[in-house]
Amino acid sequence: MIDARAVIAAIRAGTPPEPAAIRAFALGLASGAVSDAQAGAFAMAVCLRGLGEAGRVALTLGMRDSGAVLAWDLPGPVLDKHSTGGIGDAVSIPLAPALAACGAFVPMVSGRGLGHTGGTLDKLESIPGLRTAIAPAALRAQIAATGCAIVAASAEIAPADRRLYAIRDVTATVESIDLITASILSKKLAAGLGGLVLDVKTGSGAFMATEREARDLARALVATARGAGCPTDACITGMDAPLLPVAGNALEIAASMEVLTGAAPHPALRQLVEVLGGRLLVLGGLAGDDAGGAAAIARALDSGRAAEVFGAMVAHQGGPADFVARWRAHLPVAPVQAAVPAPAGGVIERWDTRALGLAIVALGGGRAREGDAIDHRVGLAGILPVGARVASGEPVAIVHAADEAGAARARQAVEAAVRVGPGPAAPRPLIHGWV
Repeated sequence: MIDARAVIAAIRAGTPPEPAAIRAFALGLASGAVSDAQAGAFAMAVCLRGLGEAGRVALTLGMRDSGAVLAWDLPGPVLDKHSTGGIGDAVSIPLAPALAACGAFVPMVSGRGLGHTGGTLDKLESIPGLRTAIAPAALRAQIAATGCAIVAASAEIAPADRRLYAIRDVTATVESIDLITASILSKKLAAGLGGLVLDVKTGSGAFMATEREARDLARALVATARGAGCPTDACITGMDAPLLPVAGNALEIAASMEVLTGAAPHPALRQLVEVLGGRLLVLGGLAGDDAGGAAAIARALDSGRAAEVFGAMVAHQGGPADFVARWRAHLPVAPVQAAVPAPAGGVIERWDTRALGLAIVALGGGRAREGDAIDHRVGLAGILPVGARVASGEPVAIVHAADEAGAARARQAVEAAVRVGPGPAAPRPLIHGWV
């Protein structure tokens, strides 16, 4: 029996209760023993006073154990990656099959778009017929058959997190590092992982805009995951400009297929896939060091083996059996495409990457409210990088829209998001370091 009032009072007083009490509180969130009022008071107390490292681990484990926790009997390590969210960030799409091609098993539990950032599930659902809601038995069968799956968290996974997140959303407590950490990791650890790499974004398109904020979150995530028994590292990566020259659901799937099939290099995406995948192979014992792991990922991509695995994954999840061979024919295309002219000649000095994400949401490529339908066709293409030289009126991006009115609004938003000056301007490093 949990005394919810005592837990809340202790946290409010700055003396976090014993880990067993925090775990019991998490289980009470799932069972209904904790009321909405108590959950809101708990979230606010944690937001203001914090839990400390032991309390974070206890909350994470309690929320993980509030539902099903997968266990695996497979001839290789079970690995996964999580990103804190960005624009044009499609790393998961080529990474999961590349890892599987290297001998790992990847039950990737992913999310939908949040705020200005895109979601892996929304991107995958650009593929006709593909399902992301998969029952645990079907997930097990698919992992055994193909080596990877990218799916939504089922109702059985971390129900305490689902309830607490909804309460945080309406009580202005989303930003707490303790609660963010427990929310992310409870779902990931419920997948029964043997290794996890976190891609923590920083910059104008990230939730953690400053590098200090990103490192604070990365340290909390790594310490908590390791404290819960999962080997974990975090990479701080830049999000001051879109990772790809495109952003939007079907457009990012197309760019991912270009990387998987060798049709286009997209070097920033390719670099992150190799770096993050290489470290995961090290954590899983499939590579001796980062360089060897990255080389193995590169071979999986260059040989076409990763593309084959992705095609098998798509088919298992209800998508076209010939998707890898005919992906251009299968992906939806927006009916209106409009160039965004450079406001002046010079060098692109800066993108307001968050504003680009919000422009895509306004086009219908993201959700203003939970439950909003997604238009998978819309987004931005041809986004020029920081440091590119442009003439006045030359396109800096191409809007893909459902209609002319939406295209006009998006053009204005993108024009406002780019800064063109005399230069010189160089992009910040993609990799800021590891935690």
